[in-house]
Amino acid sequence: MNMTHYPKLQYISQGITAADQYRNITKVLREGCTWVQLRWKGTAIPDLKALARQVLLLKQEYAFTFILNDHTALAQELHVDGVHLGLQDMPVTEARAMLGAGKIIGGTANTLADVQQRIAEGCDYIGLGPYRFTTTKEQLSPILGLEGYRNILGSIDPFPVPLFAIGGIRQNDIPALMTTGVYGIAASGLLIQSAVPEIMQHLNYSTCPH
Repeated sequence: MNMTHYPKLQYISQGITAADQYRNITKVLREGCTWVQLRWKGTAIPDLKALARQVLLLKQEYAFTFILNDHTALAQELHVDGVHLGLQDMPVTEARAMLGAGKIIGGTANTLADVQQRIAEGCDYIGLGPYRFTTTKEQLSPILGLEGYRNILGSIDPFPVPLFAIGGIRQNDIPALMTTGVYGIAASGLLIQSAVPEIMQHLNYSTCPH
């Protein structure tokens, strides 16, 4: 996918049960979100596969990009649009060999060194965070804040892939975040607690060079 074709907003799914997950995903799609990452940590593969199949059926009604968090083999089996890999997940090169050149492979980063690693590995986009404290992740990396994003993006110019801010982002954070040079944001609770069109309006406010 060409860099300019990525949506600026990615929903990272949340919910304890499959019903919660599905309801939240349907909510953001109905409100206009066009990129969903299915993230359901700790669940059994058969349950994850069943939910992913349900979400794939939503493509009959909504036009959206659908990727899985981790689980590259399942992404290959179900022919979803790609995967997002944490730093401890399968190596990007291995995932690329499995999925092929046409699929999206995103990668998590927390530091400048992580970002440089992800670029070298050939990630299609990078999720950099956390922006602030969030309860979504059990083991949270050091918080970046606006200065963290400015410093990392300022260290690599031009920045070769879309970089998404992630982690505890609130709606009123977005305009300032977009001035740091990030391409967009990836969020969980924000999209459930707020109306997606309002968030997208904030994302259109941007001095981002991409």
